[in-house]
Amino acid sequence: MKNMFLRQSSRAVGRQELWRLSRRGLSRLAPTATSTITPSTTSSPTRPLPANSRSSALAQQPPSTRRAFHATRDLQVVKPVFLADIGEGIVECEVIQWFVEPGARVEEFSQLCEVQSDKASVEITSRFAGVVKKLYYDAGEMAKVGKPFIDIDVEGGPENKEVEALTPPEPVSTPKGRQAIKGEAISTSTPQAIAPELKQSFVAASWAQQTPTPSHSQSPVTKQTGKHASLATPAVRHLSRQLNVDITEIPGTGKDGRVLKEDVYKFVQARDSAPTQSPAAATPTAPGVTAAAAAASAFLSPDVGISGPQKETTVPLTRTQEMMFKSMTRSLTIPHFLYADEVDFTSLVELRTRLNRVLSKSGLPEGQVSKLSYLPFIIKAVSMALYKYPVLNARVELDSNNNGKPSLVMRSQHNIGVAMDTPSGLLVPVVKNVGSLNILSIAAELARLQSLAVAGKLSPQDMSGGTITVSNIGSIGGTYLSPVIVEREVAILGVGRMRTVPAFSTVPGEEDKILRRQICNFSWSADHRVIDGATMARAADVVRTIVEEPDVMVMHLR
Repeated sequence: MKNMFLRQSSRAVGRQELWRLSRRGLSRLAPTATSTITPSTTSSPTRPLPANSRSSALAQQPPSTRRAFHATRDLQVVKPVFLADIGEGIVECEVIQWFVEPGARVEEFSQLCEVQSDKASVEITSRFAGVVKKLYYDAGEMAKVGKPFIDIDVEGGPENKEVEALTPPEPVSTPKGRQAIKGEAISTSTPQAIAPELKQSFVAASWAQQTPTPSHSQSPVTKQTGKHASLATPAVRHLSRQLNVDITEIPGTGKDGRVLKEDVYKFVQARDSAPTQSPAAATPTAPGVTAAAAAASAFLSPDVGISGPQKETTVPLTRTQEMMFKSMTRSLTIPHFLYADEVDFTSLVELRTRLNRVLSKSGLPEGQVSKLSYLPFIIKAVSMALYKYPVLNARVELDSNNNGKPSLVMRSQHNIGVAMDTPSGLLVPVVKNVGSLNILSIAAELARLQSLAVAGKLSPQDMSGGTITVSNIGSIGGTYLSPVIVEREVAILGVGRMRTVPAFSTVPGEEDKILRRQICNFSWSADHRVIDGATMARAADVVRTIVEEPDVMVMHLR
């Protein structure tokens, strides 16, 4: 019984010693360890070995009684980052630009790249901190959702050559008054202290005997740009293409040298104001040619008057044009019908003028708009009409489980998309849950979406979930239009330009009186598969009544 107890005690001591050695990093001794220590065969009681003799006793055990030490399997060091699903059934995204390159150090939540889907552009951030090992896609390629697009070494560090390139040279003082920078010696002594042979070689050099040229004829010094000088938002890149400017030549003032819109404008202004004189400007104006005719000739194409075959140039579509191409191609499957009506904006003009006067005098908190446009009233009128005709807020669904039988999916919230003209093209952000918003809240949301759209920062949430669309083309121009229904919707409203027209009074007894009226045309397009003309006409009449009598909105505030 006593021997059994001593044997168990010896085993416990062996395990403790093995654990202590592994904690100290002495794993090289681990294979010689054993989990069994044979007690002494003498008649004297067996005692545990002293602490200083345990390791030697473990090492002296015969090989047949040793147990091998197994280490745990190494953790994965290189982590692949997968492109997450951004919703709306999107299966691929275009890589617009990379913010990192292989070998670069990234931190958690730092920007990796910018991708753009059919809805909006999104910046992808890192889930790990480490060193970039591999980029699966180049800028302009399509990345698959759910597939890895970058590898990050979570235990790696920057290479020595990268550290040297990023570390500025440190001057090292020498006893002779020189500063050595990585093996290079730069003399800081006076000319009298220069060695005679060094001075003689300097004088004899051919480049030292050349006559210096005037400063105005020297080549301009190339300004160094940041490592992200060619990176910019889609709006900035579109602006540079419009102004015919190479974005890589623009010195950026943004983060890490990124190019901003202000940098593009400054670069173009400096380029246009350069004192360059063209041959046409140097030639004096011929007698009899007026200054107006000379100015008009500046707008003519340089190829005018040159005979030759027709020239055709293939230009690839921009990302926004590709999105519009896909969306409108799918809309071709929807049979449209157009319904147009005239709306009297006279009362709305008076109400808007009064409200803007009140807003200008009242101190609103930051984030609220200080001036109202007509669009928030139109959006609210459409939402009120949807409560009476909810079929205009539905979408057509083809049931794949029932041989493609069509059905209508009714939606409770009024998420109204608003077509916006941006530097990158046409975008349709969505004002969510308009039924629960007042006029000021709708105007504030429109201002927020407009600012994000101009900057190219709309998120997929801002671009998805629309149930009906309003296109205010009248803010640019045009009286009549035929809008195209967006996929997964059944109706769209196009608002034309407001104009002043004479009209007869509708007041009893004053029918012959001519008044000044503000008239605007509303053009509706509906899906004729599920919306008939009578339903569209009645719904459009509700919208017209609310806009012509905007005080009705007060009775329906929620």
